Amino acid sequence: MNNNTPFTQSISLNELGIENAKIHYQLSADELHDMTIQSGQGIENSTGALAINTGEFTGRSPLDRFIVKDSITEDKVWWGKVNLAFEPKAFDALYNKVTNYLSNKEVFVRDSYVCADPNYRLNVRVVTETAWANLFCFNMFLRPEIQELADFTPEWTVICAPGFIANPEVDATRQGNFAILDFTKKVALIGGTGYTGEMKKGIFSALNFILPVDKNTLPMHCSANVGDEGDTAIFFGLSGTGKTTLSADPKRKLIGDDEHGWTNENTVFNFEGGCYAKVINLSEENEPDIFRAIKKGAILENVVFKKGTNEVDFEDVSITPNTRVSYPIYHIDNIQPGSIGNNPKNIFFLTADAYGILPPISRLTPGQAAYHFISGYTAKVAGTEAGVTEPQPNFSACFGAPFMPLHPTKYAEMLSKKIKDANVKVWLINTGWTGGPYGTGSRMKLKYTRAMITAALNGELNDVEYKNHAVFGISIPQSCPEVPAEILNPRNTWADKEMYDIKSSELGQKFKANFAKFEEFANAEIMAGAPQA
Repeated sequence: MNNNTPFTQSISLNELGIENAKIHYQLSADELHDMTIQSGQGIENSTGALAINTGEFTGRSPLDRFIVKDSITEDKVWWGKVNLAFEPKAFDALYNKVTNYLSNKEVFVRDSYVCADPNYRLNVRVVTETAWANLFCFNMFLRPEIQELADFTPEWTVICAPGFIANPEVDATRQGNFAILDFTKKVALIGGTGYTGEMKKGIFSALNFILPVDKNTLPMHCSANVGDEGDTAIFFGLSGTGKTTLSADPKRKLIGDDEHGWTNENTVFNFEGGCYAKVINLSEENEPDIFRAIKKGAILENVVFKKGTNEVDFEDVSITPNTRVSYPIYHIDNIQPGSIGNNPKNIFFLTADAYGILPPISRLTPGQAAYHFISGYTAKVAGTEAGVTEPQPNFSACFGAPFMPLHPTKYAEMLSKKIKDANVKVWLINTGWTGGPYGTGSRMKLKYTRAMITAALNGELNDVEYKNHAVFGISIPQSCPEVPAEILNPRNTWADKEMYDIKSSELGQKFKANFAKFEEFANAEIMAGAPQA
């Protein structure tokens, strides 16, 4: 359904416990855009996109994300610091408070679905307190056709009430904000935060439980694209590593930029109907597809305008470095029809190594692939978070630990089997620093990273000479088209080679220390992929 399709059907929310609300159902993107501006909650920027501020929270709050512990989840979820348990009775009480809060108010309702493959489709109803949050869901979830809405039955419900602040002493939350999944009631309940990513990641977390447990399908925090020959490529990576940027390749069709499933029918499908990209330091030269997608229908979050204008200053991080834009996938010109591809031929693990240790491209064995997948490494640099003054390692299992309800080895075992069955090549790509760590070296040039990925996709690295890294054991190509040979081996780019060796061993030890909690679940092949520090 396009963004200006008129719709007049009415619905009731009484069964959710939301009564006497003024319901705006299935409004178009243009209507939601205009209502946000009219309410004073947003401003139109110079390209026609909507700019909004999400308030106190400009990113997710992992310590306030919970899963209801019940008969469905008790023995399956990997409980701990990532998956925090919430009691069913406490959820019911909090749910009733939120629905009472939304009763007698103006609310926005959208029926949508996730999973582009019809065999895996999951219908989702979203109830939001603001028009712009509803527009975000229009962008990010898949859009049913009008004829599908007449008998639409939601399987999951997202309720988002940023104006409702919990009382931790009474409501069993940590603080006033919360994001809670209940797999029995099939509800994602969000309150106290206006950050829209909580809605998207709530449903992603639900799929990360449902697909492996019920469908034997691997959910992945990755982007994906497909070439003219039907060859699919997958890009795993944490925020800031280039996942969205590198998958938006003008020579390849975009399947999706963030969340996908890999089926036993040898297909890869997008969960979503849009993209949610970081826009810090965005430029048309480096990221033309994303830059041009920022137009009417897109939502810019927490950006700053240049003084006296409504033109975005993408370098201004005074509100947050996590400035973002959401837009429907059709804002990208070169997209894969149906958002489904075949088995991947290449998988890329992206890391922004701020220590300048890892090679810009290296080939992994299946054991190394499983090890690095479970590790999910990148590095934080100074200024990205309060208190970060020098590079810090950031390990997030499966490149998406905050969204993974099951034990990481469950996903790793599924990925390893698929890699072997489909004979997929796996590459580690360092989009981070070269010539030294952050503050000494420089960020790897995007044009070189693109050239290395293109060479891998085209098979141009199949027959070149490789040498193994002394600590990590990964195979480094000694030549690559359109890339200076001297940057391929990171040791060669450091002025102080002995210091590189020392820091390389230190990073290897950080990997091993992080992996210690997974060792008892890992087989010999995976452990053979560990650094030899």
